[in-house]
Parts: sequence; structure tokens; C-alpha cells
Amino acid sequence: MDVAMSLDELVESIRSGPSGRTIGAVFDYRALVDRADRAPTEASADDFKTLAGSTEDMVRTACQRRFNENLAGDLFHGAWRLVRAHINQGHTVVLAASEPRFDVEPLARELGVQHLLCTELQIEHGSLTGRPTGRPLVGLAKSAALREFAAREGIDLGQSHAYAHSEEDISLLESVGFAHPVNPTSTLARQGNQTGWSAVEFKGRKDSRNPLPIVRTAAMYGSLVAAAGAGFVTGVGSRDRRRGVDVATWLFGRVGTSLGNISVDLVGADNLWSQRPAVFFANHQSTLIDVLVTARILQRGFTIVAKAEVRKMPVIGTLFDLADVAFVDRGNTASAISALQPAIDKLRSGTSIAMSPEGTRSLTPTIGAFKKGGFHLARDAGVPIVPIVIRNAGEIMWRNARIAQSGTVEVAVHEPVPTAGWTREDIEPWRNRIHQLYIDTLDDWPGIQAGQRWSKAIANAAPKAR
Repeated sequence: MDVAMSLDELVESIRSGPSGRTIGAVFDYRALVDRADRAPTEASADDFKTLAGSTEDMVRTACQRRFNENLAGDLFHGAWRLVRAHINQGHTVVLAASEPRFDVEPLARELGVQHLLCTELQIEHGSLTGRPTGRPLVGLAKSAALREFAAREGIDLGQSHAYAHSEEDISLLESVGFAHPVNPTSTLARQGNQTGWSAVEFKGRKDSRNPLPIVRTAAMYGSLVAAAGAGFVTGVGSRDRRRGVDVATWLFGRVGTSLGNISVDLVGADNLWSQRPAVFFANHQSTLIDVLVTARILQRGFTIVAKAEVRKMPVIGTLFDLADVAFVDRGNTASAISALQPAIDKLRSGTSIAMSPEGTRSLTPTIGAFKKGGFHLARDAGVPIVPIVIRNAGEIMWRNARIAQSGTVEVAVHEPVPTAGWTREDIEPWRNRIHQLYIDTLDDWPGIQAGQRWSKAIANAAPKAR
């Protein structure tokens, strides 16, 4: 019978197993994304005819746009964890697909996968013909391509892993020593029962026909409005705007999570209170959930940074002004220091700033590049930076989603890093260190060893600061 493994068990088995590039990890495209409802079968030659006459750039741009707007949200977060585990072991990770290269390249780039086995299309006079160069990479053709790749790259298939979703890839799974059916079809599940393959189940999107998440999401937005109203009344009544903002923040964090059936699993809570005011960095995956979680864990005494032009927007600008938001002119590149002054003033008055160092919401759990603005802000105000790593907000509500799901958001908070004594030359190395801290924490949750390395770096820097 098949051996069902939890995701944590499988990740741990990879980490404790052999390392090196001779070990392969082959992921069928459909084992990575939750697309069973829209694309139940592999691509065929007929599927490519609609591309005839298009240029490579046209198709590549369209596929990237489709990925950004929709398909990135279909990535199983569990699959992302497995890919990261194999990459960290130095394995040769391969993405195999019956789809054309244009379709799978955006996902491969996002995951950091360098090797693709996919259907290649003919190009004549700079345009696609709508025909594949050979057989579409389906079934036996896909496993044959894998064997050719392994022979060329020196991959030991007997020590390698493969992940696939349907019976069309049984031959692919049979090609390796460690086969893993992923959310398998009934036929593949029966095959797994007979061969003893280690199956794994990823949690995908919830049933869109269920009205409860819609009701909960509406209730969360409603709680935001209600909390803002309560804060306004408190602020006016006490003639203390800061007190009103704190009431609104506290209420939204408590009521919003309750109405949304969202719990927060917090590690390192003491680091949220040990040094204030501070600049709190949080990776950004989901607007509503990130704001909700931030309100829940920070509770009071903080605000956010917004673009200066938001202040001029009807209603929203007024609400943000009442919420004591720090408005920053991000377009003022000629005088970056003066542009940050409103936020610096907030910090010097005792109010902390919460912000995303990435500057935008990420498509997947992958940590984006960190901008320098937050580092300059903390240094100029002389306050510490507190790293907050949010693991799975995008799984609860992806950045382009309108409906939130219930669940648990996991959060790890690391030791604050003092910025007193930093020069401009210190910003770049610390930006690199903190960026790696986020990556390492997500790779080995909740980042205990990463946190120890981080704390050691802070301790080693202390004599210089003094």
C-alpha cells in the first residue's frame, strides 16, 4: 500500500537525506499548482494552434501577465516548501511540463528552478507556427526526456525524487527511486497503493461555492469600519488622536481575526515589546491579512507609511490622516532624506512604524528584494529594526484574491537590530543579512537557527557601535 507522508515529514526526510547536484528532484507542473478544475488533461498538439502567427515576445508577455494576475495564486504553498528543501540540499531541481516553455517559465523563475523539460514550439521567420518541434512532452515522452537529461547532467535517478499528480505521469514516477504522487487522481492513487509510493497531499483552494468565506470576509471589512468608528469617537471624546488610533487598532486586531476565523501562531512575541519605538519590517503577501495580523500582534503605538498622494484622495485620505499615517513623498528622489521626514518625526515622537521592506505584495511566499527606504528611516531616527516574518498570509488570502479563507497565520519575530551608529555604508550589508534572515526563517520554520545566527551578527556588531 502507499505510504502517506505529512508535508513536514517529507521535508525533513529531504533535509536529512543525501545532498548534491547528482540528486534530482523532478516536479510535474500540475503537481505544483492547483489547476485540476480548469485543466484536467495534459496539453496536446492541437492546443498550440492558436499561437500561430504570434511572436515569442507577445506570447511570453501574455504568459507572464497571466501568471501575475492569476496562476501565481494557484501555487501550492506546500509545493513551494518542497522545492525550497531540494534547492537548499543542492539538488538539481527540474520542472517538467507538457505545456510550452512560455507557460512554465514564469513559475520556474519565481521558484528559482533553472532546468525545464517542456514542449518546444516551432518558430519560423520570428513567429510561432502553432506546431511543436517534436512530440508534446506527455507520458512516455516526458519520462524519456527526463532520462536523457539525467544522462547528460550526471543525475542518479535511483537516488532522485519525482512529484506528479495524474496517471499520465506514472512512467515519470517509475523513473526515479523516490516517487511521490501529489494530490493523486484515483487511478494514480491505486497505482501508488500497489507500488508503495510515498504520497503527499497539499492543501489547495477552498470550495468557491461555499458562502461562509464570503460572509467572513465581509465581516472582517465591516470590523475595520466599526473599529475605525470606535477609534474616532474615542479620539474626539478624549481629545487624543493617538488614543483613538490605538483603540481602533486593538479592536480590529481582535474582532477581525475572530470574525474571519483566523488565528495567529506567534513565536518571539517578547521582541515586539523589548524596544519601542521601532521600525517593524513585515514581509508582504496579502493586503487585508497582513494589516489584520499586524494590528493583532503590534496592538498599539504604531502607524504605517503611505504615499503622499494618498492624502489627497477623497475619503481614504481623510481616514488615513485621522489614523495618524506617515505620508511620504516617494517620488521625491532628489531629496530622499526630507521625503522621509514625516515618518522620522513619528518615530521621534514615540510612535513606531510598520512597513514592508519589499515595498509591494509578493506573488508567492518567495521573499522579494528589500528596498533601502526602511533602513534609512530607522537609521535617521535612531531606532531599531524588528524583523517580523509572516509565513502564510498569502495562503489565507492571495494578493489578488477577494475572499479570505479561515486558518492559522504563523508569525516569527526576531531580535531587534539597533541602528545607532550606522553609517550609510552599513545599510547594504545589513539589508543583505536581514533579507537572508527572512529566507532562512521560511525555509526552516520558525527559524530558530536563523535567529541564532542573526543574534550573533547583532552581538558581533555591538562593539563597533559603541
